Amino acid sequence: ELMASLQSRLQALWEEQELVLLEVRECARWGEELEVMVRDLCKPNEFERYMMFIGDLEKVVSLLLCLSSRLARVQNAMSRMDGNTEAEEKQSLNERHKLLSRQREDAKDLKENLDRRERVVSGILAKYLTEEQLQDYQHFVQVKTSLLIEQKDLEEQIKFLEEQLENLEQSIP
Repeated sequence: ELMASLQSRLQALWEEQELVLLEVRECARWGEELEVMVRDLCKPNEFERYMMFIGDLEKVVSLLLCLSSRLARVQNAMSRMDGNTEAEEKQSLNERHKLLSRQREDAKDLKENLDRRERVVSGILAKYLTEEQLQDYQHFVQVKTSLLIEQKDLEEQIKFLEEQLENLEQSIP
């Protein structure tokens, strides 16, 4: 019964993931349209700034999500430690926690830098775009970011349920 419930939940997550992937593709097309418009309107160096920002947006958000996810897994493992946990394993988890925490702080600094660059790019685009076009661009950036977050969240949930299902299957004789 538990396995059937997990399978059902997993199926629902896969279907949701398919819908998100459709939205991601739609957002990518929207991004391509914006890119053409920006290329046509802006100077080459301004267009290059725009393209660097858009490329880095995905990288920095993905990095932050990945590090946060890994840090959460280490924290979960640390919360399960007890008197029977080997000293070597405790030390390893503590070192990984420190490393991931530092890396996440560095990624937050990158995100702050990216936010400043976004304001610069918005300022550049404000010279060329109508108010409506500028709002479309800002909405695109928000949608792209939220889709990245939603995609990563679904991947994590699916991975967690698959692991639970696998552990459950192995525990049944």
